[in-house]
Amino acid sequence: MPATVTCILNSSAGAGRVAEAREHLARVFAENKVVANILVASGSEIDQQARLAVQQKSQMVVAGGGDGTVNTVAAALLGTQIKLGVMPLGTLNHFAHDLHIPADLGEAAKAIVTGSVATVDVAEVNGRVFVNNSSLGIYPRIVRERVQKQHLGHTKWIAFAQAVVWVLWRHSLLHVRLEADEKELVRDTPFVFVGNNEYQMEGLKIGERKALNGGHLCVYTAQRVGRAGLLRLAFLALTGRLAEAGELDVLHSKEIWIKTRKRRIQVSRDGEVNVAETPLHYRIRPGALRVMVPATDGGDAAAGAVRP
Repeated sequence: MPATVTCILNSSAGAGRVAEAREHLARVFAENKVVANILVASGSEIDQQARLAVQQKSQMVVAGGGDGTVNTVAAALLGTQIKLGVMPLGTLNHFAHDLHIPADLGEAAKAIVTGSVATVDVAEVNGRVFVNNSSLGIYPRIVRERVQKQHLGHTKWIAFAQAVVWVLWRHSLLHVRLEADEKELVRDTPFVFVGNNEYQMEGLKIGERKALNGGHLCVYTAQRVGRAGLLRLAFLALTGRLAEAGELDVLHSKEIWIKTRKRRIQVSRDGEVNVAETPLHYRIRPGALRVMVPATDGGDAAAGAVRP
């Protein structure tokens, strides 16, 4: 009998974490008589295995890893009716968190089999998918610098802290022209942040999304600010007073073009940095992805469950 579920666990999550995920998945699949193929992969193998699962007509593909792994598997599933399951094995797991997928691996495995199907949006920049956000300016530089410092032997968080200091000390402004809904915004800015749906930008829930099916991009960019201005924006955001800041622009649109003076520019997508040709074309793809989430209270706990 062919497998109805393909699970792809990212080996970079660590041997202990991957083994724990495999154990929980195997148990839940056995209890629910689901035929599954559980694989461990890394790098480009993740994309290859996800696309092979699509060719083999799996009913669901489970991404076991962080947001980068989810991004890779989601991109392979677009244009199909195949469901995405998520085992949150990364450091932050923003996508899983915003969909209320439990951090506990046993509960996450249970939601994959007995949960409900949520239809969510994805976004694209120049045809490349992201499920959370994409950015220009400071953040891609921080990521690149962090990776370099990790290669020198620093831990991820120490490397990140060093990268933030290094980039802020040397930060420069990016000249951008944003075009959306027949409107134009020209800015010299330290960053442009494009969210797949709207992010909360202040208070204790900063960086979270209330919904992933609003059908729009949310774009945030700061006007000309230096290091002190960036620290002020961060303080106002954390204290729930970002509305006091006159330096922050917020746009909502289904499609946006971003032009710069550079022919090629570093762009982050869900924490991964690539070089892209300009102008950058962002667009939302409403309801393009079907994801297994915990069954809602009072709902059909078996909605979307995979059966042989």
